[in-house]
Amino acid sequence: MSVHVVLVHGIRTSATMWRAQVQHLNQRGIGSTAVDLPGHGTRMSEEFTLDEAFATIDRAVRSAAEAGDVLLVGHSMGGLLCVEYAGAEKPPPISAFIAASCTAIPRGVALRTYRTLALGVDHLPRRGAWVADQLLDLTLPPETRADFGAGGYAYDAQDVALRSLSVLDLLAALRRIEVPLWFVNGQYDQLRVNERLFTKVAPDAELIVVPRTSHLVTAMRPQVFNAVLDLAIATIEAGATDPAAPRDSAR
Repeated sequence: MSVHVVLVHGIRTSATMWRAQVQHLNQRGIGSTAVDLPGHGTRMSEEFTLDEAFATIDRAVRSAAEAGDVLLVGHSMGGLLCVEYAGAEKPPPISAFIAASCTAIPRGVALRTYRTLALGVDHLPRRGAWVADQLLDLTLPPETRADFGAGGYAYDAQDVALRSLSVLDLLAALRRIEVPLWFVNGQYDQLRVNERLFTKVAPDAELIVVPRTSHLVTAMRPQVFNAVLDLAIATIEAGATDPAAPRDSAR
């Protein structure tokens, strides 16, 4: 059976943020599906709800599972949603999971501060787009620079999406995840705040910290992130070749 990769983007961006990964997978002959969550990308006119966000992920996963093994990959908000999804009481049909830039619990003072800052930027001229543009110009390589904004920015969905994340029970979900799991963080990622807690709760997970990299690890260091994809795919394929092998030996 073949491996299919399902990619779930972060807040405000869209499926276009995964272009470097989709291109890499295509070159390897591996299928992929990069979804647009409600209120984002091609679905900008829709309202963001957790129910529809999880339904979007589930539809992509179950469609991919009809053809083979599924590698689920989520970044930032998409990673948090995927943690909750992957750790459901009734496990979804995934064979491995990469959680990128999402080792933080979105509630309390940290979430309120983030929402306040985001709303402040949103009240700037052009909703602060010039700030984001300058930051991306400074940090992203030319080959991925346009990817984050190519699908538009979901300004209207941002606050409702952030607010909705507070109900996620990520630690309980992490305890239930039984497939190979990788946490991937940039060295300077602000969402590393609960990294030690996440790795304690999921002790079999691998933690990969990419040096000299910010929150946008997938676009800032695409070759490194693609190598993690290759590692996860090889792990799935090794398990399919030897299904009797202990799960931990593949990590």
